[in-house]
Amino acid sequence: MLLYRILAVLCLVLLVVQVEVKAQSDIPTPILKKLKAQTEAWNRADIKGFMSAYWESPQLRFIGKSGIKYGWENVLLNYQKNYKDASEMGFLTFTLLDTEALSKESHLIIGKWHLKRANDELEGFFTLVWKKIKGEWVIVADHSS
Repeated sequence: MLLYRILAVLCLVLLVVQVEVKAQSDIPTPILKKLKAQTEAWNRADIKGFMSAYWESPQLRFIGKSGIKYGWENVLLNYQKNYKDASEMGFLTFTLLDTEALSKESHLIIGKWHLKRANDELEGFFTLVWKKIKGEWVIVADHSS
């Protein structure tokens, strides 16, 4: 009986790993690089660097627990208001769960975020819509919860 439980857990772990690998393999390399750069910027408490993956436009959409924010500047101000220093920002990791090319110039990514801080840990999920604008991949919509 114990052997069956161990095998079931192992199969589940392998399935999750397979989904993560599949998800990453379907994502265009420039997007993966930007996601990596985002986490690196966040982890050095560089919110503007983190924001460099977002479309710098009044049409950017960010949906979070307090509703929808429009515009790059408003999203930046919201991050700066909620994360005042490195201790509040903590250490961020992303786990990519699913992905779909919507067209040659747009991509959907679903993932999980995890924030480890000195006194607590937060986590949730995100859906990012990436669009290739003027030859560059940028996030045009972010729903994080």
